[in-house]
Amino acid sequence: MGIARQRSLRVWPGRPNPLGATWDGRGVNFALFSEHATRVELCLFESPEAREETVCVPMKEQTDLVWHCYLPDACPGQLYGYRVHGPYQVERGHRFNPNKVLLDPYAKVIGRDIRWSDSMFGYIVGDPTADLSYDARDNADCAALAAVVAPAFRWGRAPRPRIPWERTVIYELHVRGFTLQNPDVPAPLRGTYAGLASDASIRHLRRLGVTAVELMPVHHRVNDRHLVDRGLSNYWGYNSLAYFAPDTRLAASSPTGAVREFKHMVNRLHRAGIEVILDVVYNHTGEGNHLGPTLSLRGLDNASYYRLLPGQPRFYRDYTGCGNTLNMLCPRVLQLIMDSLRYWAIEMRVDGFRFDLASTLARELHEVDRLGAFFDIIHQDPVISQLKLIAEPWDLGEGGYQVGNFPVLWTEWNARYRDTVRAFWRGDGGMVSEFATRLCGSSDLYERSGRKPYASINFATSHDGFSLRDLVSYNHKHNEPNGDNNQDGDNHNVSWNCGVEGETTDPQVLVLRAQQARNFLATLLLSQGVPMLRSGDEFGHTQRGNNNAYCLDDQTNWLNWQLDTPQRTLLTFVQQLARLRHAQPVLRRRRFFQGRLIRGDAATDILWLNADAREMRDTDWQSPETRAFGVQLNGKMIDETDECGRPIVGKTILALFNNGIRDANFLLPEVKSNEYWRQLLNTTVDPPASRRWPGKTTYRLRARSLAVFTLATIRPRWLARLFSPKPPRGSQGSKGTN
Repeated sequence: MGIARQRSLRVWPGRPNPLGATWDGRGVNFALFSEHATRVELCLFESPEAREETVCVPMKEQTDLVWHCYLPDACPGQLYGYRVHGPYQVERGHRFNPNKVLLDPYAKVIGRDIRWSDSMFGYIVGDPTADLSYDARDNADCAALAAVVAPAFRWGRAPRPRIPWERTVIYELHVRGFTLQNPDVPAPLRGTYAGLASDASIRHLRRLGVTAVELMPVHHRVNDRHLVDRGLSNYWGYNSLAYFAPDTRLAASSPTGAVREFKHMVNRLHRAGIEVILDVVYNHTGEGNHLGPTLSLRGLDNASYYRLLPGQPRFYRDYTGCGNTLNMLCPRVLQLIMDSLRYWAIEMRVDGFRFDLASTLARELHEVDRLGAFFDIIHQDPVISQLKLIAEPWDLGEGGYQVGNFPVLWTEWNARYRDTVRAFWRGDGGMVSEFATRLCGSSDLYERSGRKPYASINFATSHDGFSLRDLVSYNHKHNEPNGDNNQDGDNHNVSWNCGVEGETTDPQVLVLRAQQARNFLATLLLSQGVPMLRSGDEFGHTQRGNNNAYCLDDQTNWLNWQLDTPQRTLLTFVQQLARLRHAQPVLRRRRFFQGRLIRGDAATDILWLNADAREMRDTDWQSPETRAFGVQLNGKMIDETDECGRPIVGKTILALFNNGIRDANFLLPEVKSNEYWRQLLNTTVDPPASRRWPGKTTYRLRARSLAVFTLATIRPRWLARLFSPKPPRGSQGSKGTN
């Protein structure tokens, strides 16, 4: 271990809370939890280029397993790390090594990122049992360092948007990939938080009807050594290292300016009426398995922070597929997560969280426990419980698939919705019944537990898997650029390439692919629940068949904003869909359909129709031959009230679906004499024969398409000429007559 140069420095006892480095306007309090450490030293660095600490301060005070001190001479911008002494007894789960400078888990800013070398590992790198050895090399010249931050920021008067769940439209994006190639974003801001806050970015989001952006991880992450050595990177960011610090690679300014820049982004989005949801990874860290580096928690107190294998604490329980799992049985780990959530909610003013592999957080012992301590803490918290909470309801452990089983207050990524919608539009038979259930909010998953339709976060695509364009262009993954011989990524994609694998110039295939893309997008925006759109799908971004592009910081993930005519047409279609959803309350109900008479009315709130305009029977639902069907949503029977207690009344919507390979003649439902069906959209390229359709007329529903109508009323002065021949050209007509 390098010997630090000493200088005169005042050291006061300080306080055990709050944890981390806290500037109070006069000095900095440092507090660090470690149950099994025997000694802790605070290391201060003069600059990011420093090869060793300037001074090493012994932290002599310990309160309730928290080591602490106060430095009245320290100030914002100070770089620091820790050296933690204790037993290096791998087979007992302890991996202390004071030769390694460690990152504060409560770091608010990363002042210097990792510089990879063998000294970043607590053992001598070599054979698979090398972690039993002890590496005495010092890593002060390449360890990640935290920086003290001053939190001051003028938020102005922009309030939180507080969009109700039923009105929410989520747009999942990567800050860098979304803005890096947008020519309308100022060049110095592209790929950054400031770029997302730009006028061009916000304008695009508003035109899409987006009410919330879901940011892929912005916690500072580990850029894995094996990826760096291969010229790749941990682009997606699902490898967190610091749960309080914004990722510095997404900052346009200096690393220490990342906090201010992130707050500015949130403030700008709030002013535009757009909420900010963070994708957070509290299930594991970037330190990997027993052969991973010693960066932070492993060296601070391995046995407390991680789930170790019973009877073999040298190894880690791995419910995540990433080498380790945070120990949710430790109160200090729960505190770390809750403190992080509150920090982002209060100090950074985000509006919600999407929890990656959330089933891992619910594992009390081995099985998933939906009443676990984590949920109890979340639900009683007066701040976090009021925000949007989204679970990715699965992990890789036994019993980890928990779609539909999370508690009230939680929404879920609905993978059942994704797979069903994909199978239906691929043309699979026997999907009508389940497709209808997913279209109506998945009551089979959520209603019995008292949850609402908006508990279902509906999506056809997400960052994890094919983009929408690739979903209709590839039957198989093509992940060769990742460098793992196409062995990574999911093999179960439920995709269809429309007859040709990959890119093609065949006009018939291209027309069909565009139609299929519109089918997915229209289904998504017509479904009850909360729609989530993957960034770039609105104009057909492709990843060339890569369904796991986590490590590619290149054109694969960067959106190309130079749109051709088909892409602009698709973008216009999505904007039209968004306007339709926001305009029609019946598409975003707060309660599930009942499918029964209400208040003595002769109609029902929902009616399923076969192609003959008769109500669907059991034989229709069960037959694999059923391809064309319709659903009529009664806009007058929403049976809900707005915030002021007024009844919500909208228009009746009729949606027709055909996933077959043949056109279907669909008899439109009967309407009153002063009503007609007004066509709003269809997903084919053919212009509609008419916008206005009387009841009991036949509509030709094209193969692999859907059409949407609304029930409209004929104004009396239009009645005579709407359903009668037009007067001959040159005739006076009815102008000027009574």
